[in-house]
Amino acid sequence: MTEQEFSQLVSAHKSTIYTVCYMFSKDEDEVNDLFQEVLINLWRGIDTFKGEAKLNSWIYRISLNTCISAERKKKRQPQTERLDMSINLYEDNDTDSRQIQMLYKRVHQLRPFDRALVLLWLEGLPYDEIGAITGITAKNVSVRLVRIREELKHMK
Repeated sequence: MTEQEFSQLVSAHKSTIYTVCYMFSKDEDEVNDLFQEVLINLWRGIDTFKGEAKLNSWIYRISLNTCISAERKKKRQPQTERLDMSINLYEDNDTDSRQIQMLYKRVHQLRPFDRALVLLWLEGLPYDEIGAITGITAKNVSVRLVRIREELKHMK
């Protein structure tokens, strides 16, 4: 694959990749780092893509695996604290924004695999495709999502 073809592939699927990265971090810099890491992994693996699955499913799988791996590495590293900036240009205070922020806050409390399932479900993917991306059956996807929804309802 040429660089130009890869660039077109990234342009066509950048919102998918960004959405996955955003689901695994609230920090803009970290999201950008995850995005770059996904691109590196896509570039490394594109020659091994055989077309057995949909390209979009393959991209989801690479993105999710990259973000889950980064999450695991992050947990092994000591906690650091970021400097607080005096202004937040991304802060919205309307009701819809607060509800979305609350949902993301709760979703970020989930285990990485459950977070990945929620992301794919929120993206509107059918259970069989979610199963193909995550490596579990569609029935298992359904059962896990029911349990995750209950878990989210009981979070504070």
